[in-house]
Amino acid sequence: MTHKQRIDLIERFIREHQYADLRTLAEKFAGSLSTVRRALDHLETCGIVRRHHGGASLVEADAVAQEYDFIARNQRHPEEKFAIASLIAAQVQPGMTVILDGGSTTFAVARLLADKRLQVITNSLPVAGFFGEIGSVETIVTGGSIYSRLGVLVGPMCEQSFEQTHADLAILGGAGITESGIWNHNTLIVAAQRKMIAAAERTIFALDNSKFGRKALSLTTPFDPRFTIVTDVRPTPAVVKAIHASGAKLTLTGKRPA
Repeated sequence: MTHKQRIDLIERFIREHQYADLRTLAEKFAGSLSTVRRALDHLETCGIVRRHHGGASLVEADAVAQEYDFIARNQRHPEEKFAIASLIAAQVQPGMTVILDGGSTTFAVARLLADKRLQVITNSLPVAGFFGEIGSVETIVTGGSIYSRLGVLVGPMCEQSFEQTHADLAILGGAGITESGIWNHNTLIVAAQRKMIAAAERTIFALDNSKFGRKALSLTTPFDPRFTIVTDVRPTPAVVKAIHASGAKLTLTGKRPA
C-alpha cells in the first residue's frame, strides 16, 4: 500500500466515523503509529481533520462546537489546558459513568475520552454533539433551557436531571478559585454544578492558573474531601492551605499531588 493510498483510506474512514484513534487506524490500514501520525498530519494540513491526543476527528463534526463562545477560550492557555485535560483523562477508567459540564477545559477532557467505553452525562451541547458522532461513548443529555452563549442547559429541568442520576466522577470547570472555594459567573450554571457535585462520588475541578485569586458572581462550592483540584501551577499558600485543610487534593500537571 502506498502512502497516498493509506491517506485516502484513512480520510474515507474518518469521514464515515467522524473520529478515529491512532491504534484503530494502524491496525485497520497496516501501518505503524508513526505512519498514521504522518497521514493525519497531512490531512490536518489540508483542513480535513483536527488532530487530538490519540486520534483525530473530522473538522465538519466540530462545527457545532465552533458556534459557542467558550470554544474561543480554548485559544487561551492551550498548553496548560491540554496538560490539565491529559492528567484528568488518565484518571477516567473504561466503564465509568462520568458527568461533564460545559467548561472549555472540560471540553478538552472530552476529546481525550473519545476512545474509552464510558457513560457520559452532560448539560453541554458541544460535548454532547462531539460524543454523538463517536460510537464508543454512551451519552445522556440533561433537560433544561439553553444558555446560548456557552451552549449549556440550565434551569430546573437540568437540575432535576442530575438529582435523578448517579456518577462515579464529575469533571467540572470554574471561573475562579480562592481560599473560599470555587467560583462561577452565572447563578444558573452554579446551581447545575452543585447538583452535579451531589450526584457524583467524587469531583475533579479543571482550573488553569488564570483562575487563581478570581472571584465571580457566586461561590459554587467550598472545598470538600471528595474534590481534586487539578491545575498547572501551585496556587497561593492561602489557597493551598484551604484545600489541604478541607481534605481535598491538589494535583499539579506533571507532578504528584501537592
